[in-house]
Amino acid sequence: MRRFKVVLVLSVLLLFAGAVSLPSFTGSAQSTIDFNRDIRPILSDKCWVCHGPDAAAKKIKLRLDDETSAKANLGNTFAIVPNHPEQSELIHRITSDDKYERMPPVSTGKTLTPQEIELLRAWIAQGAQWARHWAFVPPVRPALPKIKNTAWPRNAIDYFVLARLEEKGWQPAPEADRATLLRRVAFDLTGLPPTLPELDAFLNDKLPNAYERVVDRLLNSPRYGERMAFKWLDAARYADTMAIKTTPTVRCGAGVIG
Repeated sequence: MRRFKVVLVLSVLLLFAGAVSLPSFTGSAQSTIDFNRDIRPILSDKCWVCHGPDAAAKKIKLRLDDETSAKANLGNTFAIVPNHPEQSELIHRITSDDKYERMPPVSTGKTLTPQEIELLRAWIAQGAQWARHWAFVPPVRPALPKIKNTAWPRNAIDYFVLARLEEKGWQPAPEADRATLLRRVAFDLTGLPPTLPELDAFLNDKLPNAYERVVDRLLNSPRYGERMAFKWLDAARYADTMAIKTTPTVRCGAGVIG
């Protein structure tokens, strides 16, 4: 069941990633800038090519991938002065009208959008709070959102789903019948429909944890492993499909190896 919960959580997160966009920054004092969510992607995409881990090899003093270096004294000049964007060289350079001074350089083909510039400015004004990469930050359980229909949720995830539905003025759909539930979870976990004996067994199982036991059975099936692996195999170009296209043709006797 633990693995199924992980799959369920990931599915919900992916659903929300596709249907719910992050709130856009409005520049108000109440909008708290999150380094990992708002700032790190900008620095990584637009700045780290020159001011990242390879900065020393390129003989560049300023590094923006490290907090200490980003806020260090660069000779009476500071790229980032917390709470003072007007004193921060970073802001001066990204807003400069001089194309030879403006960052990122024209030669990189990268530019900062007005919204990205305002995000950087507001982040510095708020204190330029840094954060470790999200992968190394222990997750913190968020508080459950307030909802109107408190009788509907069965677990914590349901609160977030219902809160979003109520925000849109929508109502949850009625629970599907048992045959539909089995078909959905079978396709989701194995990519295959349930067999008739499996359907009959589930319909006749009156125990309260019947669905959970079906999920455990599907997770223990080799079909589940195949379902989870096929996308990775495709990404890795399984069966050397690309190698076949790019390998020079070699003639061997009367045959051709290509």
